[in-house]
Amino acid sequence: MQTPYTTHELNLLLKKPNLKTCSFTEYRDWVIINYLLATANRVKTIINIQIGDLDLEDNSVLLRHMKNGRQKSLPLSSSIAKILSEYLKYRKGEPEDYLFCSRYGQKLTRNALEHSIKKYNLRRGVTKTAIHHFRNTFAIIYLENGGDSKKLQAILDHSTSEMVDQYVDLLQLDLKKDFDKVNPLELFVREQYNKMPIRMVK
Repeated sequence: MQTPYTTHELNLLLKKPNLKTCSFTEYRDWVIINYLLATANRVKTIINIQIGDLDLEDNSVLLRHMKNGRQKSLPLSSSIAKILSEYLKYRKGEPEDYLFCSRYGQKLTRNALEHSIKKYNLRRGVTKTAIHHFRNTFAIIYLENGGDSKKLQAILDHSTSEMVDQYVDLLQLDLKKDFDKVNPLELFVREQYNKMPIRMVK
């Protein structure tokens, strides 16, 4: 399992470039970085997305090239939907054109995308360069913030729960993290002193 990005590394990667001075490829790579963190899509899936696969009114994208060979509609967060909407104003193109293209409007190859993201990361001072790091980062953050493991399995397009179980096990190793923050006794003690209501299961 590849190491997820740190908060510091994500801050470096997600800083938006100046659209007045940056190249199209730098801006496109920034959009792809955001898309990767928002969807955890695989490289093969990303390079095959067409503009017409986006539904920015419904905040969703139709993924036609999944590992299992099936198509799937994936929700888009509001932030990535806004980013893609802005990107399309610069990308332009027809519904059948590929969403993420070369500077000449051509479809990106797997190698071209991986090489471009590697260069982008290194320019930002981040030595992790494999695109798969984003899938691991997505999974860890998703679970840490209460995401459902079954839904995560569907998002990651895993046929079994084995990989998701590894993420769950990894998080459970750090039992001390935020223990006071979520410990029932500590919550009641804080309520007594701070008069803060406790969220109870109904």
